[in-house]
Amino acid sequence: MVSLPPIAILGTGSMGGAILAGLTGPSVSVDGRIRVTNRTVEKARPLSSAAVESFALEETPDANRLAVTGARLVLVGVKPGMVPDLLREIAENLEPDAIVVSVAAAVTTATMEAIVPGSVLRAMPNTPAIVGQAVTGLAAGSRSTAAELALGRSLFETIGTVLEVPENKIDALSTISGSGPAYVFYFIEELTRTAVDLGFTAEEAEIMVNGTFLGAAELLVSSGVAPEELRRRVTSPKGTTERAIEVLQSADLKNLFDRATAAALARAQEMAAG
Repeated sequence: MVSLPPIAILGTGSMGGAILAGLTGPSVSVDGRIRVTNRTVEKARPLSSAAVESFALEETPDANRLAVTGARLVLVGVKPGMVPDLLREIAENLEPDAIVVSVAAAVTTATMEAIVPGSVLRAMPNTPAIVGQAVTGLAAGSRSTAAELALGRSLFETIGTVLEVPENKIDALSTISGSGPAYVFYFIEELTRTAVDLGFTAEEAEIMVNGTFLGAAELLVSSGVAPEELRRRVTSPKGTTERAIEVLQSADLKNLFDRATAAALARAQEMAAG
């Protein structure tokens, strides 16, 4: 059982909603009701429960300030461009020991610390948070203590694995684990098209490709064996897989991934610069 202090989530979209699902799981205990906000009643109402007090800004304009009152952990889940204005809105209502945690890309802890008086953390979870399998990068601000960082870690461990990194690595991490699910989905998308081109129906291709990726990932995790070795075990000398791997190697995938992540990192730096 994980025990957490009072929590507010400001902007409970897909990522905030995934985190909320983790916090309301059977192995997590939160002190008091979790307070969450959304812009509309349509989005806010379904989140309300015995464990969650859900506010709609269109109905309660000061919902964000109400939500953070009494909260020790304040999770900021709005879009990056909205973060500074939101922090200015709630700054005076934050508790003295409140820890502000942003999951917005490209918003630095320095930007947050210039607006709010206390501890700030910067987190980068990825979309498998929706199924409790996130990889979250977590970085401390200059005013954060080890205990505050540990509390933030406990928060994100409710939705998966946490990797603590210095902030100067957060943008690079986002190009791997943050954007990584899209790379995997794109690979699955293209391999599925190839299966269809080979004469399989869309449904048959989906079963083959999705099941293969899921099974391979499960094997990798459960076996504890390096991917290079698992690949070797599948690749019989002078067999069909060896021939296919030779074609993939000729495409220089390492260089392709280097260029792709460099492009993502450049964009993250552009966003951080405004």
